Amino acid sequence: MTFIKITEQDSKYNHLEKMTVKELLSNINNEDKTVPFAVEKSLPQIEILTTNIVDKLKKGGRLFYIGAGTSGRLGVVDASECPPTFGVSYELVVGIIAGGDVAIRNAVEFAEDSKTQGWLDLQEHNITNKDVVIGIAASGTTPYVISALEKCNENNILTGCIACNKNSPLASVSKYPIEVIVGSEFVTGSSRMKAGTAQKLVLNMLSTATMIQLGKIKGNKMVDMQLSNNKLVERGRKMLAKELNINQSEAAILLEKYGNVRNSIQNYKK
Repeated sequence: MTFIKITEQDSKYNHLEKMTVKELLSNINNEDKTVPFAVEKSLPQIEILTTNIVDKLKKGGRLFYIGAGTSGRLGVVDASECPPTFGVSYELVVGIIAGGDVAIRNAVEFAEDSKTQGWLDLQEHNITNKDVVIGIAASGTTPYVISALEKCNENNILTGCIACNKNSPLASVSKYPIEVIVGSEFVTGSSRMKAGTAQKLVLNMLSTATMIQLGKIKGNKMVDMQLSNNKLVERGRKMLAKELNINQSEAAILLEKYGNVRNSIQNYKK
């Protein structure tokens, strides 16, 4: 199979420095509009991986994202949002980035080029064949990610990936690859743009659909969310008031007593 690094191809636009602000924004927006349609073409791949993630997590496994640079940061963002949104443990969905947590804010030189550190980083979490590891790399060529998935395969750990080039080296070592082909970037090679947007959309799907399948949503509400700020406490009160047909004061008392929306509903109905 032929591998063409589309993410590195020349932009369809030139002389960007001569464009007005309005032209720049309009052209970037026009490119961004194409991303959801590219994701739509990959829905069958996304569905297969999601189904396998749900199966693993129902059996006590965990979900790991591993990536470098923008891809790694996106994985960390999605993982870090799962506990407050769905009330799950911080160990259930884990984001790992090449170079460690310092790389979330500052680029760590050559971290993505290591062919051994990715697996070592996974081992720090005592990874087993109960778990799922998803490699995230727009190019599909990042050594840190590819080598980590190769070791996962050797250890019978389920693997998937999110890449934005077809038939990439990363996809070839992933049991369940997701390939979202968004084409060349507005700024040539800047895969934090369309490719990054595509990866974020896919991550949203993977984690949200998985958590719904695990029973973390009731109706369309985040009944297990952590009440970590005033906005969420107020949202929790409104959920309870509507669900139980009670006033806000009664809802506040229930939340204070039982800690979250789900527990409040269950105990009130008892």
